[in-house]
Amino acid sequence: MAKGKVGKTVESLGNFSLGDYLREQRLASKLSLRQLADLAGVSNPYLSQIERGLRKPSAEVLQQIARALRISSEQLYVRAGILSLEEGAGGSVELAILNDPLLTERQKQSLLDVYQSFLAVNARTDNPKE
Repeated sequence: MAKGKVGKTVESLGNFSLGDYLREQRLASKLSLRQLADLAGVSNPYLSQIERGLRKPSAEVLQQIARALRISSEQLYVRAGILSLEEGAGGSVELAILNDPLLTERQKQSLLDVYQSFLAVNARTDNPKE
């Protein structure tokens, strides 16, 4: 099946999108789309849309998918652009926010946005040439 422009809507790590990565992991686990959807507790059409790059899942959904695939949720957070691999860019703070069961998805995203804005301001202050 050929990919159109829509297949590139989700952030990618290099040229390998979140959807491509999920598809590869699903196939490596020898799971059908329907089987993974059942294991992750998401609908089959929704998972299909994630794999095709049409939807950007929440951190909670990514965690459910990671659990079903028996892979690190952090890998999926990085692929989805939720977590950064840049040196000095948080990491443990972001993971603590994402893994806190007492926060809603909206609260988690708000905290991550504020944290990222602080990092950006500090980076500009440290590098006045920018």
